[in-house]
Amino acid sequence: MLNDILLIGEKHKKAAEAIAERVLIEKQAKEEEETGYRFIVAISGESGAGKSELSHSLAMVLKRQGIRVKILHTDNYYRVEPLNRRAARDLNNFENIGPEEYNRELLEQNIEEFRRGAIADMPCIDIITEKVDRLTTDFSDIELLIIDGLYAISTEGIDLGIYIDLTYRETKKNQFARGKETTDDHRWKVLEQEHQSARKLRRLANTFVDRDYKVLFRD
Repeated sequence: MLNDILLIGEKHKKAAEAIAERVLIEKQAKEEEETGYRFIVAISGESGAGKSELSHSLAMVLKRQGIRVKILHTDNYYRVEPLNRRAARDLNNFENIGPEEYNRELLEQNIEEFRRGAIADMPCIDIITEKVDRLTTDFSDIELLIIDGLYAISTEGIDLGIYIDLTYRETKKNQFARGKETTDDHRWKVLEQEHQSARKLRRLANTFVDRDYKVLFRD
C-alpha cells in the first residue's frame, strides 16, 4: 500500500532471519524438482500483529541473498475502497466482514501471473487518499512472492504459511500508532469479527511467530 507506516524493530528482523533460513532450504528443494520454480510465502495474523513489518524484513533478508522478491499486500484487494468501506460495513450490520470482502478472483489472477512470470495489473491502495491506484508489475524476473494479509495463508498453492500469534487486543498500541483507520467502537467491532475469522485459519500455517516473536516451525 502507498504511504503505509511500518514500525520495524529488531524482533521483526530476527524473526525474518530465522524464517529466511527455512525459505532458502525449501526453495532449493523445490528448484531441484522443478527448474525455475517460483516460491510463495504467505504471512497472516490479525491487525497490528506486524504482517507488513515481517514481510518487508523477510524480503530484505532474501534480497541480500540475491533473490528477487515481490510483496503482495492482500489489503489492496478489498472490493470496497477504504473511503466507502466504513459506510458499507455499517449498512450490512458488520455481517460480511471476512474473506468475502476481498476480490479473490483478481488476487488469484495476479498470483497466477506471478507463477507465469507475466506482466500484471494490480490494485494499490493509497492510504492518504483512501482510493485505489493501479500498479503495473513485471513478474518475469521475480523468483519469490510474499503475500501478507489477514487471510493470506488461505491462498491455494503456497509453499510456506506463516501465522503471527498476536490478537488485536494485544496490539492496541500498534492500532493507534499506525493510524490507518479511526479507532472507535466501529473499528473494534470490525477487529473482533476479523479475529474470529483469522483464528480459524491458523491451522493452515506450518510456521508460527509467537507473542515474543520467536519463530516456531511445524513439520
